[in-house]
Formats: sequence, structure tokens, C-alpha cells
Amino acid sequence: MANAIPEKIRMNTTLLEHLAEVAKDAALLKGVLMRIQETPNSSELVTYAPFTLFPTPVPEAVFSQALALQTHFNTLVDKISQDAEFLQDALASTIEVDDFTARLFKIHQQIVKEGTSQSVVCGLNRSDYMLDQAEDGSSSLKQIEINTIAASFGGLSSCTPDVHRHILQVAGQLEQSERILDNNPAAGLARAVAKAWELYGSEKAVIMFLVEEGQRNIFDHRYVEKELWNRNIATMRRRFDDVSKTGSLDQDKRLFVDGQEVAVVYFRNGYMPQNYNSEKDWDARLMMERSLAVKCPDISTHLVGTKKVQQVLATPGVLEKFFPHQPQVVEQIRATFAGLYTLDMGPEGDQTVAMALAAPERFVLKPQREGGGNNFYGSEMCEVLQEVKDGTERTAYILMDKIHPAPVQNVLLRRDAPLQISTCLSELGVFGTYVRKGQDMVLNECVGHLLRTKSSEHSDGGVASGVAVLDNPLLF
Repeated sequence: MANAIPEKIRMNTTLLEHLAEVAKDAALLKGVLMRIQETPNSSELVTYAPFTLFPTPVPEAVFSQALALQTHFNTLVDKISQDAEFLQDALASTIEVDDFTARLFKIHQQIVKEGTSQSVVCGLNRSDYMLDQAEDGSSSLKQIEINTIAASFGGLSSCTPDVHRHILQVAGQLEQSERILDNNPAAGLARAVAKAWELYGSEKAVIMFLVEEGQRNIFDHRYVEKELWNRNIATMRRRFDDVSKTGSLDQDKRLFVDGQEVAVVYFRNGYMPQNYNSEKDWDARLMMERSLAVKCPDISTHLVGTKKVQQVLATPGVLEKFFPHQPQVVEQIRATFAGLYTLDMGPEGDQTVAMALAAPERFVLKPQREGGGNNFYGSEMCEVLQEVKDGTERTAYILMDKIHPAPVQNVLLRRDAPLQISTCLSELGVFGTYVRKGQDMVLNECVGHLLRTKSSEHSDGGVASGVAVLDNPLLF
């Protein structure tokens, strides 16, 4: 079962092609899974988001394991964000050579020095996993990364269950269609942001989505916005440039943008170097961080999502620091860690370089970047390591064991892509939210899941980068 679509929903090629056309029409007619995509001539085109023809089989045990862990990962992220000394030690080598992380860390240091203006913290995280298949055919859950800023597709993944239910019904698989799980991360994400807004304490203040100049994934945001408007909470969308031009802090550090008081800044931008086009953008980020507005995430939580912190957490004894009297929690979290190895200068880092160059097919080289498409594999990884192996530049990366999920057969439906059966690999994401006021955890929830699937010919890349497509788990 792990190597193909289950027998009950396996179709011949002709029927697959027919159902693919039906699925496209259904998605368009129902008006779901839509996004804005900018074309080279700068015109805008509304099209359906890419998705799989069929849901992908996922073992129920590992799926449940991932969901059960999320509140612990929420707690872990929050505890690390409050530990300035740990972040300093963990990122010390990285900020020496990675300019982007260094700029973020400089803002973090200034906030620590001044003291935070707002005691309310809101975290919207997504922990991503693959199922590593052992030689005996069993699968184990292994974490790829944890996203602490702009964790996407909580909106669109709220719609995919209905799409796959419809497709399976058309295929005559009524029993299978009833097994598609309900999933509404958008509602959970909005619930946490709304709680942060409530704790800010001003009904006139708005929630500001900080967004990119050219937004290719706008409808993913809109589902969360709609949930907030349903609660009679006003939102607005602004760019760094807008904040720079019209933003200000009053004597109480309340943030005003375009004359409106901002209760919560929800960062859907600001996680890649290219998001900052000028020093004014960096100044705008600092102004927001210094403000009384609740930041989602704040700068320290943003830094918790770096690959270097992920690698340090895998070091023996580190998790115990954050869960000193909870050995079972430590064991459960550590069981999801793949091998993670430092590239810091010294004998341990030298050993990591030698290990990777001796068996490059076993590893992936990761820089401190988000957004998909940044990792290095195989010969390309070797080229990068050969260039940096003797210098401090190598500390901008970490090395991780390559995970080997079981392939499945499916059809990936994309605009202007050929219709064919492909061998695919999937990645499971779990959304978690928390709100803390002072030292009191007001809310800590697992609010849904995301399954993304890509052709096995691609080593790296997400939906936004045009490689993966949206999917649903079919538990077995």
C-alpha cells in the first residue's frame, strides 16, 4: 500500500485523465483553491492552486503522532524565544557569516536591551515532516523544519477536503470520500490572532497583514482575513514601504499606519533577504518590533525558526533544558529529529564536512533560509562544501540526514502542466498556535494540517516555488 494508491482508488490511465479534467472543472466552478499569479508582462491571472487528483495514503499512527506533538513544539518555540542567552549562543557562529540572520539578530538585541513593549506574544507555527521508510517497510516521523514566520497554506488547505471528496464521489468511491478528514487551519489561525487582538485591548485597532509587493498567494491570506471579519475584527494589508512612509509610534509606542492604530502585526512577509529592498524596510521592521502592537511572530520567535537553532536542539541535553521535568515530552520530540550536524569551525565541523563529501547521497545541506528551493543535494552540495569547507562561511549552513519517504503514484494538476501519472513524495505539515500574556499561556492548540506532494524528480521546493501541490491525507 505504501508504494501506490490503494487498490480501491487505483484507476487506469484513461479514467485518471478523464477525472483530472473533471477535477479541474470542479475546482474552478466551486471557486476554491484560487490564487493570484503574476505573469511576465505584469498582468494578473486568477487560477486554481495546484493539487493532486487523489488524496495520498498516510499511516494513521504517524499522522496522529504529528498532531499530538504540536502543542509541545509550540511550548518549545515559546520557551526558546524567551531565552536570549540560548539564542545568542546558538546563533553566534551563524551571525558572523550570514548577513541576513545577523540583521535580524541585531534587531533582536536592540529589543532585548530596550525591553519589550508588549507582554502579549502570538505564535502561528507549522512543523513539517516526512515519513522516513526503513528497510523493513515501516515508516517513522522525521521533522524537516519548523516554520515560525509566514507559515502558509492554512487558508487553502481548509478547502482541499471538499475538492478530494468531490473527486472520489465522481470516481464512485463514496466510502473513501467519507474518510477525507475535515480540516480548517484558517479558523484556528484566526482564533489565535483574534485572541491577541482582544488582549491588546482596543476595539478600534486593526490587524495588519504585512505582505509582499507582488502577492502570488493572496487567497491563502484571504481565508484567515475572512475568519477575522466574521468576528467583526477589521484588517488591512500593507507592505514594508507603506509602513515606512505612513507608520509612526506615539509616546506610548502605539503603532499607527495610515492613521490607524495597529493591534497585531501578522507577518506574511519579511522572512527572506529579498523582502528587504532598502534600509527603510529594515527601519520599518525595527519600528514594528519596538511598538506596542502584538507581533506575530516577534523577532525572537522568528529567529527560533532558523536551521541553526534546529540543529542545536538536536544536541544531547538541550531539550532537557526546556522540559526539565518532562522526560516523556523530551523523548517524543527527539524521536522526530533526523540526524543534524554542525558545520562550526573545529574538529566536529571538520568531521561533518568529511562525512558529507564521502557519502553525499545521504545528506542535505541547508542554509538559513525559508521559502523553499534553498537546499543543496548530491553533486551540488559537494560543490558548495568544497568551496566553503576550510573557511567560516561553512557555518552559515547545517547538514541533515536525507529522509527517504515511500513513493506513491498520483496525478499533479497544475496550470499549463502535462497531465500524467507521476511518482510522488509527500510532506506533512501541522499547524500550531499559541498566545502568551506575560508568563501565562492563554492558548496553545494544534489547529490543522497540510499535505504537500511533489514529483520524486524534484529534491527541493514547495507550492509557492512551483514544485509541490496541495494534497489531503487518506489515513490507513
